[in-house]
Amino acid sequence: MTDRTSVFDLPTSRRRKADPALVGADERHLAAVAASLTHQIGELTQRLEARRREPGRAGTGALERDQEIHRLGARLRTLRRFGADLCLGRMVPLPIDGEGDGDGTAPAPIYLGRLGLTDPDGNRLLVDWRSPAAEPFFAATHGDPRGLASRRRYRWTHGRITDYWDEAFTDEVGDDVARAALEDTSAFIASLGASRSPRMRDVLATIAADQDAIVRAGADGALVVDGGPGTGKTVVALHRAAYLLHADPGLDERRGGVLVLGPHQPYLDYVADVLPALGEDGVRTATLRDLVLEGADAAPEADREVARLKGAAAMVGAIEPAVALYEEPPTQGREVATPWADVWLSPVDWVEAFAAPEPGTPHNEAREVVWAALCAILADKVADALGEGEEDGDEVPSVEAVRRALRLDDELTATFGRAWPLLGAPDLVADLWEVPAYLRRCAPWLSPAEVHALQREDPRAWTVADLPLLDAARRRLGDPEAARRRRREAAALAAERAYRADVVADLVAADDSELRVMSMLRGDDLQNALDADADGDPRDRGRLAGPFAHVVVDEAQELTDAEWQMVLARCPSRSLTIVGDRAQARSGFSESWEERLRRVGLHRIDRASLRVNYRTPSEVMAAAEPVIRAALPDANVPTSVRDSGVPVTYGRPADLDDVLARWRAEAEEGTACVIGAPGFAGDERVRSLTPSLAKGLEFDLVVLVEPDRFGEGDGGVAGAVDRYVAMTRATQRLVVLTG
Repeated sequence: MTDRTSVFDLPTSRRRKADPALVGADERHLAAVAASLTHQIGELTQRLEARRREPGRAGTGALERDQEIHRLGARLRTLRRFGADLCLGRMVPLPIDGEGDGDGTAPAPIYLGRLGLTDPDGNRLLVDWRSPAAEPFFAATHGDPRGLASRRRYRWTHGRITDYWDEAFTDEVGDDVARAALEDTSAFIASLGASRSPRMRDVLATIAADQDAIVRAGADGALVVDGGPGTGKTVVALHRAAYLLHADPGLDERRGGVLVLGPHQPYLDYVADVLPALGEDGVRTATLRDLVLEGADAAPEADREVARLKGAAAMVGAIEPAVALYEEPPTQGREVATPWADVWLSPVDWVEAFAAPEPGTPHNEAREVVWAALCAILADKVADALGEGEEDGDEVPSVEAVRRALRLDDELTATFGRAWPLLGAPDLVADLWEVPAYLRRCAPWLSPAEVHALQREDPRAWTVADLPLLDAARRRLGDPEAARRRRREAAALAAERAYRADVVADLVAADDSELRVMSMLRGDDLQNALDADADGDPRDRGRLAGPFAHVVVDEAQELTDAEWQMVLARCPSRSLTIVGDRAQARSGFSESWEERLRRVGLHRIDRASLRVNYRTPSEVMAAAEPVIRAALPDANVPTSVRDSGVPVTYGRPADLDDVLARWRAEAEEGTACVIGAPGFAGDERVRSLTPSLAKGLEFDLVVLVEPDRFGEGDGGVAGAVDRYVAMTRATQRLVVLTG
């Protein structure tokens, strides 16, 4: 065992790899990394405290101060999360023209880190893994070494290196000691089967060349990452999010940032540490349920036909005509009495007022615009009426005066309220499932039988299939309280401006300087900045409403066309990373990715395939492949690169407790999952999940209980997919218990 003062903590079985000739340079370099970290943390802490102690500012000054505090805080959190294990590995370039670093030796190693790091003198200690200079570390292969002589990857455990792997890309290995450290790929591949924990383990140092190419691909348009179980789709998706935020300034938080959508909450819990460990704390993660207020309590849709109907994009399109029925101007004119004159409000006037909102204005927010336009029309009519009797000396009232008077006209406000009412999204959607005539008018393509199938005794018993319609309705309607809130904010801002004006007037009056500096306080730029500072950040009112600059969608094969509308509504740039496997779609996926995505509204589509299974041992894949091929002959079944040496075992459901007891006795660490036993109570090491909730996760041991019952009631494809997904969660051992 290595000395406790060393950063290396290699077990006795790897003692030869602890030779100072092999690790001495790393020891010195990593000690410098640790020292620089300590120095930077101290320096950043002082800068952050100084910034926080600065007097409060207004306008752009306050914004710049807050942004600097956020940047310093984010950097500090990342540096404090790591010590020397900020370093991922090193690479040694090939000598150029036979030259080394000037003294006849090989070029100096380049060390990679989660972040770039320099020492106090400005010497580069770590190259950021996302920088172009780091790309050869991930992309080099024996067929294309990318200018490298060798590469070393570290395995860190609790802040110390417990193993490392060297790969040489040339035939000139060096002396016997160096050769002893070289590993064939089997040792590295075997490391991929290490025990799992409740959170996704750190895999940055082990990203393969095929994965890295996808991580570093551009963000224009939609990139589909298609791959079977264990190919690292989720790893690629999360690292790509971190890479794009670093490499593409058009995706930072000021321009919307990045949203990662996962299939369920256990998935979000599992990957929660990945992005912070990559230095990205600002990426928002959510499930589709989280995007809609009603999502938390929505039940699965039990009726397959109803789920199919609601999952069509056309059903989302029914929201527009549903709202339009509440935006129809009255067809009857009427006389309106005002304190100044009685005037005629014609159907043409109603049409003009209803046309006032800009296209795309949400219904509830447009209501105030329509009312203002109606009041302006009537004010003009009052002015015209008074103009005809100018000899009487009547004063023409302002539009605001007319507006106040019209608020007191109960009959007019009631007519307006019926013609353009405030609407809530739940009310609008519930009416579709309760009033057949309303649904027929809004969705005329539905047959009478389909209209009947969609009717519900309790129209507000929301299911997951309702969420896209609720989301579309809320976007189309807007906030019912928006107009009232804007009026309150406008009144508060007017009062603030009046107060500022009084203060400025006093300061200007008292200013006896030669340049009359205080007069600058009346400048429009300063006043606008103060107004903007008072407004607050509107994004706080809907942090998942978007728009986002880039959206990552994992397990995308499960999304219905209607759910895709939820996603695209939050990504107007159409810059997406779409991760999935057609063979894992429970409802079937007979078309190509390009066909599916073009149908939902995407047109700039690239696709990359992952075909190497790094997670699932070959023994498990040999059992899982026939299961999926029986239902989907063209499934993209990846090739496993490692064997576990443990065959798949079979038994009866009554064996479950014995299976878990033996595993606990043999394995001091790691996680297990029981799939298909709803009554089984799990604990911190053993989870109990359905096949759907296991999707995207991985466990050392997976036990399937009566897998033939998976997907009952959902058709043959769903059952085969559930069994395939459940089997391929295993990284070491699979046990199948059948009745």
